[in-house]
Amino acid sequence: MANALLGSLLSAMATVLGAIPILFIKRLSEKWKDILVAFTAGIMVSASTFGLMPQAIIESGVVSLTLGLVTGVLLLDLIENNIPHIDVENYPGYTNMDSKALLVMIALFIHNIPEGLSTGFSYASEQGNLGPMVAIAIGAQNIPEGLILAVFLMNSRKTRLKALIIAGLTGLMEMVSAVIGYFTASSIQTVVGYGLAFAAGAMLFIVYKELIPESHGHGYERPSTYSFILGLLIMVYITQIFG
Repeated sequence: MANALLGSLLSAMATVLGAIPILFIKRLSEKWKDILVAFTAGIMVSASTFGLMPQAIIESGVVSLTLGLVTGVLLLDLIENNIPHIDVENYPGYTNMDSKALLVMIALFIHNIPEGLSTGFSYASEQGNLGPMVAIAIGAQNIPEGLILAVFLMNSRKTRLKALIIAGLTGLMEMVSAVIGYFTASSIQTVVGYGLAFAAGAMLFIVYKELIPESHGHGYERPSTYSFILGLLIMVYITQIFG
């Protein structure tokens, strides 16, 4: 349980790590944002295909993998359809949008629930090294997310410090949902494989629906592609280290 809490804390606080650059810069170039997003996508694809999905099959079989993965995709699709997501690059001119900023913060809180569940399910798995690997993958995704949210808040005339604090608070929902996921999977062991597949589905949906399109929308497809491959390979090495 202590390891699950620590892993979810580090993953959640990656949002703060991503927001820290706003203390020194006010705007991130489209090129570097696309590269960071693509790098994150590579990490998440690698964690899903080489870590979560094989272990889900070992834990519960192919049927549970299918059901869990489809559930993860459908839940994220439901969230994306009904909750506004962060899209700073398409709204660069906003200067006073407190109500919009509030909606974005609520969206991020809700968005972090399945991510936290993923971490909790992974730490409950019999493969003890799976939890840290998933925490790293989700934490990597939280870094650019934290940066984008912080820039968004600054465009809403929030101070740099307040933007940093708010970005950190959104990550706390991951810890809460990670604890729920951990205790659920620990109490009902048959849920573990299903939960791992759920986490894989949620990650893959985020990658294909959000991250890849964002990294290929501003003319920097080639460096973003190399960044994606680099992220994937780095996660393969992390998988080998923890495996």
